Amino acid sequence: MRLLVISDIHSNLEALQACLDAAPKYDRVANLGDIVGYGASPNEVVGIARNLGGVVVRGNHDRACAGVGDLNNFNRIAGFAVMWTRLALTSDNLEWVKALPQGPIPDPDLGNIEWVHGSPTDEDEYLLSENDARHALEAMDRPVTFFGHTHIQCVIGLHDGRARQFPVHYKHQDKLEYIQVRLQIGARYLINPGSVGQPRDGDWRAAFAMFDAETKTVTFYRVPYPVDMAQQRIVSADLPVRLAARLKEGR
Repeated sequence: MRLLVISDIHSNLEALQACLDAAPKYDRVANLGDIVGYGASPNEVVGIARNLGGVVVRGNHDRACAGVGDLNNFNRIAGFAVMWTRLALTSDNLEWVKALPQGPIPDPDLGNIEWVHGSPTDEDEYLLSENDARHALEAMDRPVTFFGHTHIQCVIGLHDGRARQFPVHYKHQDKLEYIQVRLQIGARYLINPGSVGQPRDGDWRAAFAMFDAETKTVTFYRVPYPVDMAQQRIVSADLPVRLAARLKEGR
């Protein structure tokens, strides 16, 4: 089984379409949340996410935009985008986002995998250090957890009592690239496919991953997309200009 793993689309229609166009053949989709927020195409993105189906977990922006969560942990610009999105979503799409389940969710077909937005123990936790990751790896119910939230592609493994992070590095920033990682039997893994709509590793290209359950490999992708169009949508929607500018910065 081959799974397309996407996360943190953040209402970026152009980035999502580029990822779907670049993705090789897959059997099912796993969507790790933050489908909306920040960007200017929430209804279009939600429509595509609904059609893709598969496993979907909620993110903190999904909660806030659906009115389920508060804005206490959002900065002023993010909070403005949340309120704009809440008003922009159709009633049907708003109800769909509101009903998204909390992770972690065990995969319905693969018993050794679970899906979550933040971490296996807290859907809002940012796994940014090996120390944080170690606690999560030790607490996991399954040996492999795919997570999002940080907007940074990475593999964090626990083997023989040692936690080690393997960042995903590319040679270019102007064309399609991919990097394949093979998982070791007996190890535990936290795997982040990166952000489709708003990467934060200094690389502006859209990010996603493919997981091959038979070969136990994860292939990470970076895809150029018409970022100018995504920026123009944000500006035309009267959302904060900073949300448009950061798309080209990969921050």
